[in-house]
Amino acid sequence: MPYIDGFLIPVRNQDRDRYREHELQWWPMFKGFGALTLVVGWGDDVPAGTHTDFRRAVDLQPDETVVFSWITWPDKETRDRAHARMMDEMPEVEMPFDGKRMVYGGFAALIDER
Repeated sequence: MPYIDGFLIPVRNQDRDRYREHELQWWPMFKGFGALTLVVGWGDDVPAGTHTDFRRAVDLQPDETVVFSWITWPDKETRDRAHARMMDEMPEVEMPFDGKRMVYGGFAALIDER
């Protein structure tokens, strides 16, 4: 079963294209490290919830949109090796978002229907 890295990221609306280019810049490296897919969704229908929601999770500001993305890996071992390599090989770059408000985690697939 695949392994998934999931992300919620607040991105300023004016930085949408910059953020897109940022993700596309790194995809070849992730793919070279064994990633199977990259999906990046720009929030289009992200309602406010009663108790919690995507907006509150990232402390969304009025000029921002929530990005929901994930990377799939063949397994956790491949993902862990890739993360170790990324820490060694990725140069310091300015992120087009506030990384302090990013929510992320790794997930073992429970169901994988295609």
